[in-house]
Amino acid sequence: MAAKKNTAEAVRQLAQPLANQLGLTLWDVRFLKEGADWYLRIYIDKNGGVSIDDCVDMTHAVSEPLDAQNLVQGPYTLEVSSPGINRQLSRPEHFAAMLSRQVRVRFIRPFEDGSREVIGVLSHFEGNTVTLQNTTGETMCFPLSDTAWVRLYDDEDWEGMKNE
Repeated sequence: MAAKKNTAEAVRQLAQPLANQLGLTLWDVRFLKEGADWYLRIYIDKNGGVSIDDCVDMTHAVSEPLDAQNLVQGPYTLEVSSPGINRQLSRPEHFAAMLSRQVRVRFIRPFEDGSREVIGVLSHFEGNTVTLQNTTGETMCFPLSDTAWVRLYDDEDWEGMKNE
């Protein structure tokens, strides 16, 4: 686990200035194993949305330095994309950028009221503590470490995903 995080962090440090040069925001870097294959996923963003050309430009910018610095051991697939409309929030800067936005939270274990998921407006994030106003107007505070994920929430997009 530590090796994966170290690889992702090393790639983040390499990719950050390259993204900046291209006028992009580096949203996240993930190094994950799916089945027998390893994937290095770089998520980029920019005002007005990410185009396919932005993804191609970032891929070209990062590929040669990645190979030259040998940051990833063994074979892997590089993917560069937008974090999407239901993007996952995992870093302090993600939470800061998404204050006052509606989020969906999935807990690792059932929350105090027995629920595994909650939807609400992100009102504060400090340290490891997430604060949101749920759909009934109640304030909820919980450690980020108690969550499986926190994602931006879009009613229409989630409804479409449920029906697929």
